Amino acid sequence: MKLVEIAKLLGASHMLNDRLSGTVPAGFSIDSRSIRPGDLFIAIPGEHVDGHRFINEVFEKGACTAIVVHKRLPFATDLGEMAFKLLFVEDTTAAIGQMSSRVLERWGRPIVAITGSAGKTTMKDLTARVLSASGRVMKSPGNLNTSYGLPLTVSQMITGGGSPEDFDCAVLEMGMSSFGEIAHLTDLAPPHIGVVGNVGTAHIEFFGTQDLIARAKAEMVDGIRPGGTAVLNADDPRVMRMRERRSDIEVVTFGIESKADCMAREIEGEGDLSGTRFILQTPAGEAQVRLSMIGRHNVLNALAASACGHACGLSADVIAEQLGQATATKMRGELIGLANGMTVIDDSYNSNPQALIESVRAMSSAKGFRRRIVVAGEMLELGASGAEMHRQCGREIAALKIDRLIGVRGLAGELVAGAIEAGMNGDRATFSPTSEEAADKLISEAGEGDLVLVKGSRGVRTERVIEKLKSRFDQRSNSKT
Repeated sequence: MKLVEIAKLLGASHMLNDRLSGTVPAGFSIDSRSIRPGDLFIAIPGEHVDGHRFINEVFEKGACTAIVVHKRLPFATDLGEMAFKLLFVEDTTAAIGQMSSRVLERWGRPIVAITGSAGKTTMKDLTARVLSASGRVMKSPGNLNTSYGLPLTVSQMITGGGSPEDFDCAVLEMGMSSFGEIAHLTDLAPPHIGVVGNVGTAHIEFFGTQDLIARAKAEMVDGIRPGGTAVLNADDPRVMRMRERRSDIEVVTFGIESKADCMAREIEGEGDLSGTRFILQTPAGEAQVRLSMIGRHNVLNALAASACGHACGLSADVIAEQLGQATATKMRGELIGLANGMTVIDDSYNSNPQALIESVRAMSSAKGFRRRIVVAGEMLELGASGAEMHRQCGREIAALKIDRLIGVRGLAGELVAGAIEAGMNGDRATFSPTSEEAADKLISEAGEGDLVLVKGSRGVRTERVIEKLKSRFDQRSNSKT
């Protein structure tokens, strides 16, 4: 889509010359460090850094134009030649939100929106895989699930030569850390199918209780189009109560423990961590699934995707076939083999108490390994209960007979204390203040036959453990990723 057309969608003022007016951006970016020639830069005023400070830099890197708020520019009173390169709006985040809303409204095809306290990115990726059986799917890259992440996702439809007509449906991840965020996102992209995966303790620092987190997640159900479908986790009582919020939509449920529309039975993990097998049951039939991901939590993620597939009219056989082609999302349970004989589960993208214990439980049942080692970073945004939540996770890790625990940074010290309290030897449960130190411990201790889980919040940068391990030990060519 040409810049002059994008300007209209944004409600932007501009002084673009004829050449720029007809330019089609290569892509959108809010990060000046990642600008490529031909990109459109969006100047977001962040909490700590204002993107308007980097306007000159992005044009030096080849940006075609930038969306800005005039008065925020460091050179606002003397625009000079820069005036002819800029799109002026009152609020950059609001403007790109309006743009994405208008693009989706004109496009008019099915939207699936997914939220949950844990696993929503994997749920989103599995759902996109399942729905690709019936058409071309646009999905949120990574975890772009915010008021600027959603527009960046939609920008795939109008940049780089792309067109809305290239896609038959959209699968969008929607995150939140306060009331009103999901309501805003569903207003920008009203879903035909809205998924609530679970209600955990992520972001409890901002809410105080899980019931209030559930209330914020319920904004997904409130935002579904009339006549649409809510996909709800039958194993989570707080999620199931959301079905009472609407009488004008359908409900499709999924679960393992509770009776649901889409269920899994005969769940069996592969002893070599290559995946999980189960029988998928849907109202339209059943089929054998072999999922290349480990753990019951990923079976639940697959069931959420199956429920979306069923809601879209796909058979159990087709759903199973698509799930069988799925691979672990990068940094979310990705399996890595190293040349020293160590196997690493890279789950370093994010962490919360529920997700940590599910991941440890999954690796604890794996067969054929000499030792099981957990590197667990501090879990953030847990509020006043954070210390006790970490300590309880430590107790549970000890109960799962893990051989070695390394807690990384801050409250992960309470994780270690909980493990020792539950009987884990102090030599086997230790604390590292940084991810780099934790990696050094692993490099000096771990070896052939060891299985290592690296789990942590991005703020703790536990991905640096993975980076250091890969740097020290080459990745095996036959590693499963």
